[in-house]
Amino acid sequence: MLGTIVNALAILCGALLGMLLRNGLKEDYKQIVFHGVSLAVLFIGASGAIGNMIQPSSHPILFIISLIIGGLLGQWWNIELRLENLGNLIQSKLQKGSKGGNLSQGFVSASLLFCVGTMAIMGSLESGLQGVHKTLFAKSVLDGVTSVILSSTLGIGVALAGVSVFIYQGLITLLAQWIEPYMTADMIREISTVGGILIFAIGINMMEIKKIKVGNLLPAIFIPVLYYLPFVQTFLLKIKSIFNIIF
Repeated sequence: MLGTIVNALAILCGALLGMLLRNGLKEDYKQIVFHGVSLAVLFIGASGAIGNMIQPSSHPILFIISLIIGGLLGQWWNIELRLENLGNLIQSKLQKGSKGGNLSQGFVSASLLFCVGTMAIMGSLESGLQGVHKTLFAKSVLDGVTSVILSSTLGIGVALAGVSVFIYQGLITLLAQWIEPYMTADMIREISTVGGILIFAIGINMMEIKKIKVGNLLPAIFIPVLYYLPFVQTFLLKIKSIFNIIF
């Protein structure tokens, strides 16, 4: 768990430092920094999604199915509204000047950036199976720097992403010996593809191009996990063989 603890603390410290920088910037400087961060988020999301989609072994339509099913589930559970309510609740406890919606945006945006990706998954597995934390230490440096920049524009919600990282990576680390056989390269690639698309959507929201309820799309990340489970693959192969016989 050492790597995960260091990672979560790096995000927290970076976010607090970013808040100090935020308070020291004039409004026009904040705006240009925010635009720069928004463009960076768009680029990270686009490059992550496209980079995984063009790989030869990628599934051509799984990310579409994941977004549709995940979006329907998220809309049904109304995750976006629940996150906003959580942001309002935390904000009322903190008694700060920023709005709950901004806190929620910072929390969701940073959580996706820090949790979705190969380093988070493989680093946690490495930590749990081998007790080696090099990957997560490297990720801690990257996340710490990123949290400084994000919190300077999105606020204290970025610090709460440290909790997401701690729970997400901590669970993978603790359950590494059980889940490692199922975490195939294909599954991780598809999770990263969907995550990249959601990060791109966050960038669109930040640029105020179009309001996308990214919170309601969060279940899409877990659809590739279900798809690549052995019993699901066996079922799909049986369905495919039946269709081949009929047609």
